[in-house]
Order: sequence, then C-alpha cells, then structure tokens
Amino acid sequence: MRRRNPWFESVAEAQRRAEKRLPSTIYGALVAGSERGRTIDANIAAFAELGFAPRLVGHHAERDLSTTVLGVPTALPVLISPTGVQAVDPEGEVAVARAAAGRGVIMGLSSFASKPVEEVTAANPNTFFQLYWSGTRDAMVQRMDRARAAGAKALIVTLDWSFSHGRDWGSPAIPDRIDWRTALRLTPDVLPRPGWLWRYARSGRVPDLTVPNLRPPGGDAPTFFGAYGEWMQTTPPTWEDVRWLREEWGGPFLLKGVTRLDDAKRAVDAGVSGLSVSNHGGNNLDTTPAVIRVLPSIAAAVGHQVEVFLDGGIRRGGDVAKALALGARAVLIGRAYLWGLAANGQAGVENVLDILRGGLDSAVLGLGHARIDEVGPGDLVIPPGFPLTLGGGDLPVPPEAVPAHLESPVA
Repeated sequence: MRRRNPWFESVAEAQRRAEKRLPSTIYGALVAGSERGRTIDANIAAFAELGFAPRLVGHHAERDLSTTVLGVPTALPVLISPTGVQAVDPEGEVAVARAAAGRGVIMGLSSFASKPVEEVTAANPNTFFQLYWSGTRDAMVQRMDRARAAGAKALIVTLDWSFSHGRDWGSPAIPDRIDWRTALRLTPDVLPRPGWLWRYARSGRVPDLTVPNLRPPGGDAPTFFGAYGEWMQTTPPTWEDVRWLREEWGGPFLLKGVTRLDDAKRAVDAGVSGLSVSNHGGNNLDTTPAVIRVLPSIAAAVGHQVEVFLDGGIRRGGDVAKALALGARAVLIGRAYLWGLAANGQAGVENVLDILRGGLDSAVLGLGHARIDEVGPGDLVIPPGFPLTLGGGDLPVPPEAVPAHLESPVA
C-alpha cells in the first residue's frame, strides 16, 4: 500500500490529521475552548470578513518578510505562542523549538511546558519564557532567574485566564499523571490511534504530565494540575505587581492577554516592552470579541510606545498579512503548530511555518509591496463597524499617536 505523503498544504489539513492521529482526550484538549466556544469561532471567522485590495502592476520580484521582535531578529513575523504540556509528541517543545530555529522563528516556552527551559534554549537560542502570576514572589523570582540563566531573551507574562469551566461538548478526562493503572484505563482511547502510541513506544517513555520549569530548588516537578491549582489559589496581581515583575526581569517584557484600551495604556505606564492582543484562544471568557477587531484601536493608541502583537485565530499567511495591516508587528500561533506537531512531529511544525510563510509572501506580492512594514489598512476591504474599542473608547487619541499606516482604512 502506498504511504500517504506526510506533507500537508494547509493548517486545516494538519488539524484533520491531528484528529485522526491523536487519542480523543488529547485532541479534545487541543481544541479546548470554554462554554459554547463562540470566541474560538469568532477569532477565526473575523479574518474572513476582511478582504484584500490587490494591485495589478508594480509587483516586486523579491519580498522581505523579516522583522525584529523586542530586539530579536526573526525571519517571519510569526512567533510560537507558549502552550502547556505538549503530550502530542514525545519530543514536545524541543521538537517545536528545533522547527522554529530551522525556520528562523522565535520560540515561546510556557512555564507549564513538558520540557525544561534549558533543553529548549539549547534547541533554539531565540526563546522567550512565559510566566504566570502564580505562587509566591520568591518562587516567581526563582523561575525568572532560571529562565534568564538558561538564555531566555524575553519574558512573556500571561494574566488573562479567569478559569472558565464547562464546555458544551464536554471536557476531556485528562489524568494528573500517567502510571500503569492510568494507562490501562486509557487503553480504549489510545489503541485506535496506533501511530501516536508507536511514536511513544519508540521513544521508550510514557507521556510526562509534570511541569519541570516550576520545579522548586531541591524538589520535584509538580504535575500540570498541581501547578494549575497553585495558580488558581494565588491572589490575582495588581498593576503594581506587573511593574514589580517588569523591574525584576529587567529585560524585554511582553504582556499577553490585552483586549481593552485602558488596560493597554496602564500596561505602558507599568513599563512593558510589548503587548499581545489576545483572548487566550477562546479558553478564557466565552463571547469575548475576536482579537483582530480590537487590534486597531490598541495599535493606534500605544503602538508608538510599545510593540503590539496579535495572538488568536491565525490559520493562514493571509491572516498574518491582515494582522500586520491593522497594526500588529507580528503574530503568535498556538493550535496551528500543535496540529502540525501532532501530524508529523518537528517536520509538521516546519510544514505549518512554511504554509504561513507562503501565504504571507503571496499576500505581500499581490498587494504590491516589497516589505511587510509597507502593508497597511489601505490594502484591506474593512466592513463598516468591524473595528471595536473596548474600555475607554471615548478617550480621544491624539493624531500624532496614530501610526501613519493606520490613518486611512478602506471602508
């Protein structure tokens, strides 16, 4: 029997292959989302509401898709968004880091990752470490010090999870740890997916659901749910706490989860280097607006002071171009690369990055530009009422604060 070509031509196909390859519990965790899943759908659907206004003549034979993110060069304005325990593949975050390094892309590593920061930075020196406000200040300092010593080039702080529970389609039953008794209980779910099982059998280990980057000095790594419990029980941070984190880290500092204009301005006052406009991929409060809708107001208000990024709903290179046109310096991807990892390991992640590169390059070519920083709202067809401003929409934005490429959107 002829073997299927491992290469795939779209993120949608990567998702289909991931669903066929993964046990249903693991695939369900990747799809995730909260409550009815409206925000996940909105993040994706909003990109389809935006159209391109291509040019006919004057195309450039060569296009430059590179940029810098918080001072770190990247060949593509796409970052690997930090996601938790990646049991979709035995190599997990290390495979993703290698794929990103091979394509000249920055790696974002979750503090809830299944691989230690030292292994990931060895695979990709351009790694940003992500931190939650979780545990004591001393514990957070220890985690930052460890990431800094490992060579992490920036800190990503995620503050936007409100611990929403309950999914209309049911939440997957994920164990706290894998032992022989648990493995036996999961057999009916795992046996129909021999490819995933064989990948782990070949590696000689079972999925590790601990989080080594939260290991205390001289102690054991907590399980994912143990770490999650610590996070839930930690008193939420204030803006002064954000400022303290910023000063304690001392280097490039990206705050993830901003959707409101007033939060964006407070974050700038707290001294952040960049903002990620994100609704946690729909895993937070359901019915939160699509992030591409709230991006323009935030970029216009603070984009002259800090770097602004978008995280949520990216499935195509054209989506990347639309985010850049509306003020993002770069985008972060999550589910897209996890589906690639599940479909074909490190090569699958490389495949996803190549798909995004090809789609972005095609958009930049068709729009008549030579560089990604030339893409702007004039390249888009933007429906009336598409942009939204959350929190402080009545506050005037001075004309000098609006980036030049955001001044004249096409209605």
